[in-house]
Amino acid sequence: MMFVFSTAYTLALLFLFTEAEPRSKSCKEVKAAYSSKGFNVNDVPNKGVQGAHLKVCPQGYSCCTLEMEEKLSQQSHSDLKAPVSQLSKDLQSTFKQRHSHFDQFFRELLDNAERSLNDMFVRTYGQMYVQNAELFKHFFQELKRYYLSGSAVVNLDSMLSEFWVDLLERMFRLVNVQYEFSDAYMECLSQHTDQLKPFGDVPRKLGLQLTRAFVAARTFTRGLAIMPEVVNKVSAVSASPSCVRAAMKMMYCPYCSGQVALKPCQNYCLNVMRGCLANQAELDAEWNNFLDAMLSLAERLEGPFNFESVMDPIDVKISEAIMNMQENSMQVSQKVFQGCGQPKLSKGTRAGRSVKETGFTGRFRPYSPDARPTTAAGTSLDRLTTDVKKKLKNAKKFWSTLPETVCAGERIAPGDDCWNGTAKSRYESVVMGIGLANQMSNPDVEVDITKPDLVIHSQITLLKETTYRLKAAHSGHDISMDPGDDDEEASGGEGSGSGCDSPSCDQDIYFSTPPTPINPRLVVLPRDNAGGAGGAFVSRGSVALALFGLAVALLFPHWR
Repeated sequence: MMFVFSTAYTLALLFLFTEAEPRSKSCKEVKAAYSSKGFNVNDVPNKGVQGAHLKVCPQGYSCCTLEMEEKLSQQSHSDLKAPVSQLSKDLQSTFKQRHSHFDQFFRELLDNAERSLNDMFVRTYGQMYVQNAELFKHFFQELKRYYLSGSAVVNLDSMLSEFWVDLLERMFRLVNVQYEFSDAYMECLSQHTDQLKPFGDVPRKLGLQLTRAFVAARTFTRGLAIMPEVVNKVSAVSASPSCVRAAMKMMYCPYCSGQVALKPCQNYCLNVMRGCLANQAELDAEWNNFLDAMLSLAERLEGPFNFESVMDPIDVKISEAIMNMQENSMQVSQKVFQGCGQPKLSKGTRAGRSVKETGFTGRFRPYSPDARPTTAAGTSLDRLTTDVKKKLKNAKKFWSTLPETVCAGERIAPGDDCWNGTAKSRYESVVMGIGLANQMSNPDVEVDITKPDLVIHSQITLLKETTYRLKAAHSGHDISMDPGDDDEEASGGEGSGSGCDSPSCDQDIYFSTPPTPINPRLVVLPRDNAGGAGGAFVSRGSVALALFGLAVALLFPHWR
């Protein structure tokens, strides 16, 4: 009997001691930790107090007051957002830099190509080229406008066609300077440009190259610009009240029990973060599709749609086209005369005019397609794409893996000596899956799976549209229409396009260039005593006078 009484007495003492311990436990460590967050240390009681008033943390004797809980709840909101914000800022910074690098590179390539053509023609032809330089200046202006604004401002196919028609009209007048041509005659000529092919295959090949390269470059650069915008908007989505409550419980409720150094269990942290970031995870599928499309288009930039390999030799290609016209001028003229009618001789033109042929020392520089110049932005397209592909691959699954990224390192406690939401012990609940639908039974965060976030939904739509355009650009199409119309996708929508869905895209992308520099010849038209053709040419006005200079510089003689 005495033994039973003694045992009961001992148990009673142990119970009373256990109950009294929190009452007498010092909150000194909590004061230090609380004040380190910038709060008033006087908010913290010196010893544990009754916690029945607490709304989030476990009740009972606690080092937390209701006021402390409210302040720590606000702090938890900031602490929850901080790692996500930092990861997002790093991602934004990465792709802002890559966008800047690509954009600067493409712009400088355009400037360099224009400067190269101008320097080459001025050096070779001098003032005779300068008099007609506006044609080529306009050509590059339109290319730049297309790069900046796309097919909504410049129809690339139409612009290229107009350039070759304009060049043909000028040269046709010059190789047939002894004739007069009306506007109607020139219209007839322009309508048969495709059949005549006065410039050989250069317009077709160059047009194909320019369209593919510009569509790919512009679409890819736009994709890089969109990425930071999407990340910024998605990362700025506010946490729900239930998420803030769960974050408070996970991060700061250990303070209330005096365990300021206790970190949450990893699986506990994962459930909280997967619940809090459930809407962001919904972005992941379209984000990954977008990145796959970017990577696929990057491969095109390295290969058949290489902007650099198209723009660098463009001066040589245009020169080659001009020389094709020179060599074929007799045949072209005969076909035009047959189709559009025999033109009238210019006044003062003498029958039997002889043409003196003189040599010309201007030389076009040869071009090797294997060359990869580094004049634009101090780098090359190959280097830029190699770098950006690594970054794109690293960005995959960014949103779905955010919880794992956050719940790592110093933010959690390994093993079972961790905070499980109520005490220092193993976390027993099952870890929820990724995404909104999987949060229905989340034990730590209340998530309304019936209300997707509108901001994130809008960004998913933007990614879908951009992916649609990227895939079209991969086939050489510039899509300016909304996604969803298969016919538009097949035809290139309203934009420019040169479809390419097969391995043949890798072929026919470089022109063959003669191994030795070309030595063009010069035609000089002699003047008779009465002024002859010179007088008739002047009568055509200042434009014809300027064209005569270009003829003297560019054309082969074919009159025998």
